[in-house]
Order: sequence, then C-alpha cells, then structure tokens
Amino acid sequence: MNKLTAYISASVGNSVLLVLFILLGLDFIAAIISEMGVVSDKYPFTAVLRYCLFSIPGNVFDLLPFAALVGALAGLGSLAANSELVVIRSAGISTARIVWMVVRPVLVILLVGMLISEFVAPHTETIAQGDRAIALRSDSSIVSRDGLWHREGNDFMHFNVVQANGILYGVSIYSYDAQRQLRSTLYAERAIFQTDHWLLEDYSRSSVNIAGKSNAVVAQEQGTAIVWDTALSPALLNILVLDPIDLSISGLWDYSHYLDGQGLNSGQYKLAFWEKVLQPLATIGLVLIAVSFIFGPLREVTMGFRVFVGVLFGVVFRTGQDLLTPASLVYGFEPIYASLAPIVICLLIGAWFLRRAN
Repeated sequence: MNKLTAYISASVGNSVLLVLFILLGLDFIAAIISEMGVVSDKYPFTAVLRYCLFSIPGNVFDLLPFAALVGALAGLGSLAANSELVVIRSAGISTARIVWMVVRPVLVILLVGMLISEFVAPHTETIAQGDRAIALRSDSSIVSRDGLWHREGNDFMHFNVVQANGILYGVSIYSYDAQRQLRSTLYAERAIFQTDHWLLEDYSRSSVNIAGKSNAVVAQEQGTAIVWDTALSPALLNILVLDPIDLSISGLWDYSHYLDGQGLNSGQYKLAFWEKVLQPLATIGLVLIAVSFIFGPLREVTMGFRVFVGVLFGVVFRTGQDLLTPASLVYGFEPIYASLAPIVICLLIGAWFLRRAN
C-alpha cells in the first residue's frame, strides 16, 4: 500500500510541478514582453530581467490552484490511459483512498507555496517595484503619475518611490484641519527611517495661516533635514506599496487592522486576506474536480481533451471568483462569503461527480 501511495503521489506531484513551471515560464515571458515598452538607458534590459525574476515568487501561490487542477488531470489521466486505475480499483482500493493519494502531494506543494508567499514573495516584490520605480522616476515632477497615496488622520501623503530598506523618494505631505482647509504642504526629495522617526532631506514647506475669511498668509521654509513623526513604519510602507494580492497573510491582517484604526476602508485588504487563507481549500476543491472527472465523464477521452477541459474549468472558476469577490465591496457583505461561495460550489460539483462514478 505504501508503494502504491508513493507511486500515485509521485505521478500527480510531478505533473502539478511541471504545469506550475510551465505557467511560471509563460508568465515570465509575458512580463518581459510587457516591460519592453518602457526600456530605456535608465531602465535597460538587464533591469527588466531582474524585475521579472523578482516577481516570480509572487506568482507561485497565485498559480497553484490552476496548476493543481491541470496537473491532477494529467497525472491521474495518464494512469487511467494505461488502465492502471482499473487495476488499482480492482484490487479493492476505494475511491476515497485514491483521492487522498492524489491530494497528499498537492498539500505538500501548497505548504511550500504558502511559505514562499508568506516570507519570500512580499520582500522580492517590494525590491522589484522599488528598483523599477527608481529607474522610471522623473526628476522634473514633484508628484509623479506613479507612486502611491496614503492618508493618516488629516494628512494626505504621496510617495514617488518606496524602497524595502526604509528609504522614500519624492515625499509630498498635505495637512488639513478639521474643517478640511489646507494648512501646510511639504515636499522632500528623500526620507530615511531612523529607528523611531523619519528624517526628511532637502525639504520645502509652505504653511497657510488664515487671517480672515478672505486673507491668508503663506510662510515658506526650506532646509536640508527635518524630523517627520508618523505612525508609518518601513514595514507598513512595504505593505502599502504592493497590491493586496501580493502581500503575505500576516501583512494583510496587520494592515487591515491599521486601516480600521485610522478610520479608513479596509475591505480590499480583508478580501485579499480571505482569498489567500481559503486558497488551499480552493485548490483541494479543484483537485477533487479533477479526480471526479477522471472517474466520471472524462474516463475514456484523450489526454489533450482532459487538459482542455481542465483549463476551461479553471478559467470559469477563476472568472467566478473575480466576479463574486468584488461584489462584497460593492454590496457591503462580508468578504469571507464572497471568497467561500465559488469554493463550496466547486466542492459540491466534485462530490456529486464522484458519487455518480461510484
């Protein structure tokens, strides 16, 4: 039994890894092609390669469900094509036991993917985005079209470039009072984190003093360095610079609570949190679909048709997720329900097909 379990697990696991590497390779090539339009002297082709390579870890966990579906179809389908599954079932091995043999290697790959997503991908993605932003940064623009915005209380901030080592470039801060009247603007070429505060370098500040309903006095100040006290830390900024889906699970949890504490909308980050937390369950659901297809409607078709059906079902599943999950932000219901609904549907379809196969 141990040899049989190892044989089936190895067949499925190798197929899942092969599909995952193919998908990562295709995504890498597509990223290079996409970046070729901005190649310049400041952003050469070597920098494009570095950016695309550092973006790979962030795609691993995202592509795993699709790779698990197609890989399970291919690995288990090859056993069915050689009549090995018929022999295995004739030996008295139950369908539930075969499902566990297929799921086991997927769980190991999922665990590795989660570790990469949690500890490697956010760091490499921050480096990739920071290096790219510096290379494409325009020195002639105070507030660039790229970069990011953030609000803390009555202060609105824009950063042209955020680096992973606690360095900011092109810092703009707009401070308002309780009546939404602008009180000061501050621009600094660079900001460096100093243990418990930020040091703004080469700054210029304009303060607005309202003397009356129609009179305002503007005082201007320039200097080489000034202390900037804020609740933002390099860790929070590394979260802020990335898309929610590229963040770690712990980072999404921490930053959503930070936004709640600031009175800001954290729905997008909570949605990404539940998508990541429930992704292993979604992957298992897709693997269950693959097994049910092999024992059910795709038992006697060709390998190419199995892969085609797997790709088609994976696209439909992902499209359903992309349509349902934003609906929670629009209609105001809990993000966990939007993330869970496609997974439950997937599990029910897989269980129904397996029951019919038995």
